[in-house]
Amino acid sequence: MRALAARMGPDALEKRLTLQAEHAADVFMRRANLFHIENVQFFNVLVYHILRLTRTYERGYRNYHDIRIVHNAFVLPSLPQAFDGYVILQLSDLHIDLDFRFVDSVIERLKDLRYDLCVLTGDYRANTSGRIDHTTSLMQRLATHLRPPVLAILGNHDFIEQVPPLERCGVRFLLNENVPLTRGGATIHVAGCDDPHFYMTDNLWRARAGLGHDCVTILLAHSPEIWREAEAHGFDVMLCGHTHGGQICLPGGVAILSNGKCPRRFIRGPWRYGRMQGYTSAGTGACAVPARFNCPPEITLHTLRRGGQDAGEGTREDRPIR
Repeated sequence: MRALAARMGPDALEKRLTLQAEHAADVFMRRANLFHIENVQFFNVLVYHILRLTRTYERGYRNYHDIRIVHNAFVLPSLPQAFDGYVILQLSDLHIDLDFRFVDSVIERLKDLRYDLCVLTGDYRANTSGRIDHTTSLMQRLATHLRPPVLAILGNHDFIEQVPPLERCGVRFLLNENVPLTRGGATIHVAGCDDPHFYMTDNLWRARAGLGHDCVTILLAHSPEIWREAEAHGFDVMLCGHTHGGQICLPGGVAILSNGKCPRRFIRGPWRYGRMQGYTSAGTGACAVPARFNCPPEITLHTLRRGGQDAGEGTREDRPIR
């Protein structure tokens, strides 16, 4: 814990451990400011039974395992030439222990994908409290199928105790930290902050410490809710998740619930704010109920391109949305 405190900041670690203890004791619901829909077990059970009663659960379950490969491009004027064409694979919101078959579906979709860096943007387990053993075991198995380097951050479902065992498997967590990526003599940086949604232990000052404003910097943040602060700190790109794109949506992908304090344009896909470009993953897994409607799960391949001020090529999927 002393080593983790030195990395993420002692105040942030103390705050996270305090809230984790409340999670584990199942008393966090007593504090009104900690109310979040994903923590309400009754709501999760209600959704499950509604799907069963309407005979739509099986279709939603098939959709949940039908993971799409989505391609996105970021065009950055200051990108070093050596990084033109650099590919970042993003997995987000795996909730990998929600269904015992799901890890096999993810591993199967990862086969033959070509990428230079893998990033994991939080929420590795299904529950928000309780033991982490099963989640850690499944993530360790998944890690053996990820090509290094692998960078990760924690989400609102995750406990800090997950960091050491996963780092021993080659997953490097960024706890309000940054690391350089070097290619062909050129360097860009990836920064990562702790969860800004529930724990609110993100610290962008620490995450960007030591970096000038003339270097290309990519921020990993679990939720898009800190888009203003991220742009103000001079990040060029922000990769996030948390919203699941709504997960259970109306036709056309219109989210019923997004579970994020941000405008709807930030809850799924590419977006821009000021000089910063961003992307919010619709999530690789599912939360609460292993089902999806009108919002397919995704593994995202981001390609960095050197160019002008255009927003980029946008996104495309390898299969049509159903």
